[in-house]
Amino acid sequence: MIEIERKFLVTSEAFKAQATHSESMTQGFLNTHPDRTVRIRLQGSKGKLTVKGRSNEAGTTRFEWETPLSAKEAEALLELCEEGIIEKIRFTVPFEGHLFEVDVFENDNDGLIVAEVELSEENETFKKPTWLGMEVTGELKYYNSQLSNKPYKLWEQ
Repeated sequence: MIEIERKFLVTSEAFKAQATHSESMTQGFLNTHPDRTVRIRLQGSKGKLTVKGRSNEAGTTRFEWETPLSAKEAEALLELCEEGIIEKIRFTVPFEGHLFEVDVFENDNDGLIVAEVELSEENETFKKPTWLGMEVTGELKYYNSQLSNKPYKLWEQ
């Protein structure tokens, strides 16, 4: 129930040629408090309820718990979410023994592309694909819960 991951901006769409899967997803938040977020996700015909705790100081590790929902349950819960529903396409990209999940955001977050890699330990080393850019691990504004409140289109470029 501990998630360890690092997050990066993506510098090109070259990852698409390496992706083995892509899927649209919709997600909303019942709670976006930094100490605890409660997310509803609808991904194809499946839903998920996820609770996340506050990240450690480095932003790499935090509590995460999730349980499956039916699409009907997820759709009903999305109706109760705070404003700022996130729409994105997630690409799954295997690279040198690790799996990168690349999110291409849409609507109010259009133009933002972020990659995450889950690790088995905080100091685990991994090779970085050429399309991986600046690391943004631990930067709150890149958390989906924060993007729902202050979308990318409102940032000063």
